[in-house]
Amino acid sequence: MAAPENQLGSPISNFSVRLSPTPRGARLARLLTEQQLRTWGLPWEKATQIVAELAANAATHGRVPGRDFQLLLYVVGETLRIEVTDTRGDRLPRLTCAAEDGESGRGLVLVAALADRWGVAEGRHPRKTVWAEVTVPAPEPGGPCSGATGGLSQGRKQG
Repeated sequence: MAAPENQLGSPISNFSVRLSPTPRGARLARLLTEQQLRTWGLPWEKATQIVAELAANAATHGRVPGRDFQLLLYVVGETLRIEVTDTRGDRLPRLTCAAEDGESGRGLVLVAALADRWGVAEGRHPRKTVWAEVTVPAPEPGGPCSGATGGLSQGRKQG
């Protein structure tokens, strides 16, 4: 049995899905995020815009034919963490200034403006994860905790 200080005080709401690295997959990531956050009763506007940018980047810059990207959402306390993992660890994103008349290059600027924190974590070769965190209201006790892949819940004492 785990020590009381090592046990979770509440469930961790989570959702994970693998999608094709295409414009359609990126749109689906945004739509699934909106639906999941509505199900959890959380504000979805900022998070769906962040997911739209990160998923579009995964589909554009992280694309490897035949390899999906993964969207992971989870809530711990009052923090929603968004993670988009692709298989182009050799292409790390950089925050840059886009040309005034350019049609691209503003996605990470938007992510930085909307998220409380964001960054990049190198994963097992050849993966990388671009993540962002947004403060959200604490979930209601007894509310839904999981999405497509199930939830992690507080450990139960065995007697």
